[in-house]
Amino acid sequence: MPDCVRQLSQIKRQPSESMLHHISFGVVDLERAARFYDAALGSLGYVRVWADLSAVGYGLPGGGDLFAIKLRAGAHQVPGAGFHLAFAACSREAVSAFHEAALQAGGQDNGAPGLRPDYGPNYFAAFIIDPDGYHVEAVFNAPV
Repeated sequence: MPDCVRQLSQIKRQPSESMLHHISFGVVDLERAARFYDAALGSLGYVRVWADLSAVGYGLPGGGDLFAIKLRAGAHQVPGAGFHLAFAACSREAVSAFHEAALQAGGQDNGAPGLRPDYGPNYFAAFIIDPDGYHVEAVFNAPV
């Protein structure tokens, strides 16, 4: 995915230009969650940028983490209806690859890859529920 990584790197903003610095999800099984996100995010050109026994961080190769999963024992509750996290994709093909990789890695379909005209004329996205129940999306929103 070198072309995809290059394209994603070009849209990377300076911290002062971004609303969010990073986000993390609490997970009950770090190995399972890491396998899922390695596959799903890997299809978009993102990689593990660090890992330890209790967490894994993901981002662009050579960069810092923008998304992390953290082991949280005990009661586990994901955010309710209305919450989801959308990952930037560099193409419609990458969105489709994300969907397929996420399903193969244990995700649940929550919306097949396709245009979402209610969100805009070029909004191409796929929706997945991860193994912990979080709602995630891959989106490419540009003319082709």
